[in-house]
Amino acid sequence: MARLLYTLLLWLILPFIFLRLAWRAQRQPEYLRDVGERFGSYAARASTRPVLWLHAVSVGETRAAQPLVRELSMQYPGHDLVLTCMTPTGRAAAHDIYAGEARITIAYLPYDYPYAVRRFLRHFRPVLGLIMETEIWPNLVAGCNQAGVPLALVNARLSARSAAGYARIAALARPAFAGLTRVTAQSEEDRARLVASGARAVEVTGNLKFDVAAPPQLVERGQAWRAARGGRAMLLAASTREGEEVLLLDALAPLLRQGVLLAIVPRHPQRFDEVARLIEARGHVLGRRSHGETVAADVQVWLGDSMGEMPAYYAAADCAYVGGSLLPFGGQNLIEACALGCPVLIGPHTYNFAQAAELAVVAGAARRVADAAQLAAEAARLLEDAPARGRMADAGIAFAQAHRGATQRTLQMIAGLLPAPT
Repeated sequence: MARLLYTLLLWLILPFIFLRLAWRAQRQPEYLRDVGERFGSYAARASTRPVLWLHAVSVGETRAAQPLVRELSMQYPGHDLVLTCMTPTGRAAAHDIYAGEARITIAYLPYDYPYAVRRFLRHFRPVLGLIMETEIWPNLVAGCNQAGVPLALVNARLSARSAAGYARIAALARPAFAGLTRVTAQSEEDRARLVASGARAVEVTGNLKFDVAAPPQLVERGQAWRAARGGRAMLLAASTREGEEVLLLDALAPLLRQGVLLAIVPRHPQRFDEVARLIEARGHVLGRRSHGETVAADVQVWLGDSMGEMPAYYAAADCAYVGGSLLPFGGQNLIEACALGCPVLIGPHTYNFAQAAELAVVAGAARRVADAAQLAAEAARLLEDAPARGRMADAGIAFAQAHRGATQRTLQMIAGLLPAPT
């Protein structure tokens, strides 16, 4: 009954879904492309090979899935892979990563209407579905169960806040969690919350993000940016969210006047121009990555308005604030920065990456600050203390290396759900 009411609500809000797509397309026209896929309409398949399907919502999950996709492609050469996402940025990232991979199809996952789910499953006929992190769609889970498609939640994380939200709609959420064939969790805390939410057959395999290797060409690009600065200190604000840039620009203004270069890379590309206006409104000299790779000597704030270059920014920076954590957005992935030896600063709100953030702090790879003022003070100390930055860099690399291996553990689970590779 709960799922029926949920489906009726989906039908009632259908006109608003189209309006939302049109509204978002004003800043990102890609939202109006391939709309048919969002309702289960796809181009004809030329291949008849069996399909492994993996769903990654947006950019972060798409990049986290790279080691798993690579291993699946190698270990199951007789299968095609379908990679679905929900956002244009996730789709663009997937196209960049897997360009030229004939066996990988990239598409949108349909909205959670039963008919659209059925069309998706009939079209691709996956022999296995893998959902990254915590995307739970009741009709999708039910559709897979009815079609006999094993559906696993992998690299799963469930914060206390999200678990409380699911508990409020337990009549809908518990059957969805229970309908998952297998679940691999990032931590024991995640496992406990998932089980309490109704999931069965949950095992801890660790975080796939530790297994992601930065492309060498991006690391080299960042090192070239660093060399071109001629010794000028650079603080990176990575994956910032709405409202954070104002706090950072105001708190860090004294450092900018002292010659420190602040690089800001907003989390969402549709906000690039908005952030540029914020920078100029405060009288800072602005440079933009989209205008070239050289940063003029008088530039105070360099706007990272490019996609897919985050490893280069980390390789170029002396230290980095990892965004979404000064304000209650839950934080962003700090593992990539640690693995590249970039000292990390984080705010108080890291519930989306709770375990990784705490482990990084304990390891000495990251420092937590309470607010923007403390962040500015800590950044100033770090930029003046090269030995401290070196210790944090070494600790970050060791921390990242110590937690690798989730991909292989996840593959062992997958092997139990599939016939032997041919």
